Amino acid sequence: MTVPTQASARRRPPSASPSSGEPSATRPGRRSVLSSLPPRLVELLRFGAVGGLAFVVDLGIYNLLRLTIAEDKPIGAKVASVAVATLVAWLGNRYWTFAGRRRSSAPGELLAFVVANVLGLLIAAACLFVSHYVLGFTSTLADNIAGNGIGLVLGTLFRYVVYRRFVFNHADPAAR
Repeated sequence: MTVPTQASARRRPPSASPSSGEPSATRPGRRSVLSSLPPRLVELLRFGAVGGLAFVVDLGIYNLLRLTIAEDKPIGAKVASVAVATLVAWLGNRYWTFAGRRRSSAPGELLAFVVANVLGLLIAAACLFVSHYVLGFTSTLADNIAGNGIGLVLGTLFRYVVYRRFVFNHADPAAR
């Protein structure tokens, strides 16, 4: 049996060292969970994470503004919080969710992103309108189900498809 010397252990690449904290490409079972999933599912999970973060930013900024400088200006606070949340969502989707598909022109991409978000908002508002004014479901619960349940889900599905097809649709030729 050969005992490795200290010099031979130093020549071994860190990724091959069993004691190293680095993952090894040659050792089985060291892949990340995301790398074992289908790429479209990874994209959907990232899209959901970015959307969740944007939602928290929207909610947090809105409430912070309402408790401080916009106490009596709920609409202004909401416009400001949505604007910041939209930028967070665009950056997250541009640089993480759809990183390999982003456009070289950031301003054009941001404009397309904002248009997609406005259309997604209109879908949620239409669901609320139909429920409240056409079907006559006027309770707070019914409004929340229509606008923040059905409308949010339909608007989110719409945004994902539009982001993928029209906003972030410039895949790197090397990645194809």
